[in-house]
Amino acid sequence: MAEKAKPNLVNLTGMAAAAGREAREAAARRKMQTIRLTDAERRICSDDLAEQFAVGRIDVRELNDRLDLLHSAVTHSDLVPIFEGLPAPQLYIREPSKPGRWRWAAFVGAVWLALPFFLTGLIFLVFGREITAAIFGVPSVLWVLATWRWARNGTRAKSAPRR
Repeated sequence: MAEKAKPNLVNLTGMAAAAGREAREAAARRKMQTIRLTDAERRICSDDLAEQFAVGRIDVRELNDRLDLLHSAVTHSDLVPIFEGLPAPQLYIREPSKPGRWRWAAFVGAVWLALPFFLTGLIFLVFGREITAAIFGVPSVLWVLATWRWARNGTRAKSAPRR
């Protein structure tokens, strides 16, 4: 008798992310069902159908039938039978937001948070209390450096892994 495979945390995380993405796409489709189609949206959908034909999911007759339905479609709800059995059109897939812009705002907040401690450390250093100055000043400088590195890593382009 084969043992049941234990669920891997990485696999569970990946499945949860995929389910979340599918749920966001489904919510976008539901929200737009009553909105009328534009010519640009029809072009995107026809490009998606052409791509499905190119990869072999549909044949020429089915492509023509679906394109006829697409050109007679009025609202987004009319797209449901057109893409039945096919992946969702690119129309409903949102582009991922660029990560990192908010990280710089968090960095500025970290600097403002560390500034009173750093200034207190400087005051203690002026009055000859080096140990107290180090207790206040060094952690605040390390805090600012750590958040700067964190903010910088979130905005730079990811490079290929080194071998």
